[in-house]
Amino acid sequence: MARSLDGLVLAPVADQAPGQVGTRTRFTYHEEDGRIWAEYAGGDVVRGHLVGIREGDRIDFRYVQLKTDATTSSGHCVSLVVDLPDGRVRLDETWEWESQAGSGTSVVEEVLGA
Repeated sequence: MARSLDGLVLAPVADQAPGQVGTRTRFTYHEEDGRIWAEYAGGDVVRGHLVGIREGDRIDFRYVQLKTDATTSSGHCVSLVVDLPDGRVRLDETWEWESQAGSGTSVVEEVLGA
C-alpha cells in the first residue's frame, strides 16, 4: 500500500475545464483509520471539501466546492494512490459531477515544500 496522505499537499498536473480545479488549486489531505478528507482552494475554487474512505490504494470520495462566480457544485471521485519514483505521491482520478453534467480523469501530485 502507498504511504499515508495525512498532511500532504497535492496539486493538479494540468488545468481542467474553465471554472474547475487547476494547477493553482491546492488540496491539503488528512487520513485516519481509512477515512480521508481534504480542504482545497485556488484558481476558480474559493473553497472545496472532500470526504471519503481509503481501502488499500483506492480512495472513494465525494466533493463539494464554491467557485469564484458564487456557484456551487458537487461530485464523486475514485482515485488510485501511486508512489512515484522520486518519493512523492500521485492520485490517478476518475470523477463525475453529480450536480451537473460531466465526467473525466485527472492527476494530482504531491507538492514538495508546500
